Amino acid sequence: MGALRTPRERWIEEGLRALAAGGVDAVRVEVLAKALGVTKGGFYGYFADRGALLTEMLDAWERECVDDVFDRIEREGGDVLDKVRLAGQLTFSGDRLLPIDLAVRDWARRDPAVAERLRRVDNRRMQLLRDAISTFCPDPDEVEARSLLAFCMAIGSHFLAADHPGRTRDQVKARAGDLLLNRSPGK
Repeated sequence: MGALRTPRERWIEEGLRALAAGGVDAVRVEVLAKALGVTKGGFYGYFADRGALLTEMLDAWERECVDDVFDRIEREGGDVLDKVRLAGQLTFSGDRLLPIDLAVRDWARRDPAVAERLRRVDNRRMQLLRDAISTFCPDPDEVEARSLLAFCMAIGSHFLAADHPGRTRDQVKARAGDLLLNRSPGK
């Protein structure tokens, strides 16, 4: 009986884990093989080279952080503002997608192809915000500004180290979201 090959998805998943933990430079075939407890020979049965793995990692990231998130918010229903909130929670609040997303953003600063991929992903996310905000805001300039601010808050809050005297970070983010989404606190 032949040895079982490490599935392609495990290589991609381990690559995403390494990307999230140490950036694109941490995604090395030898390191991934060691983490998987296999030899690197199996890698080349799936991927021509490291670049092919990186491309498939980006494909998996895009599918998971946009397509899968959008599918889930449609399944769960609710109004468009509920869908925006859930999309933000799924993407920017967890231990899974957030570290990968932040690592892709860092990588995109140095790689034009990754920057273009990130632009496509962010454009889809921004459109979700535009669609939601335009349900209560008729001014296209204000829709765009609110969408930008909401998106910047979702990403930028992970880089801000400021204190919020008398409030928790979550309380301030919730209030900011209420302001941007034209909702009153507590709703």
